[in-house]
Amino acid sequence: MSLECLFNITEISQMSLIKAELMEILVCPADKGDLKELESERKLECSVCGRRYPVKNGIPVMLIDEAKAKTPSSENDKQQQQQEQDGR
Repeated sequence: MSLECLFNITEISQMSLIKAELMEILVCPADKGDLKELESERKLECSVCGRRYPVKNGIPVMLIDEAKAKTPSSENDKQQQQQEQDGR
C-alpha cells in the first residue's frame, strides 16, 4: 500500500508541531512575543527575542531555562556586540 493511500498529501503538508488552537494562545514566557513554528528543528521561535522552545511529543516546553537563545547571525548584530565590548 502506498503512502498516498494512507495519507492525503494536503494533510501532510499542513501538519504542524502542535494544535492550531494551542498555537493561537501561546506566547513567549520571557517577553510575551508571538511564536512561530520551526518544524524542521521541532521548536517554537519567539518573534521578539528569538528564543527557541523545544516541542517534545507535541508538547511545547515553555520554560525559559529550556529555551535556546538567539545567536547573532547578521552583520549588524555582530557589530553591535563589538561596540558593546569596546565601550566597556
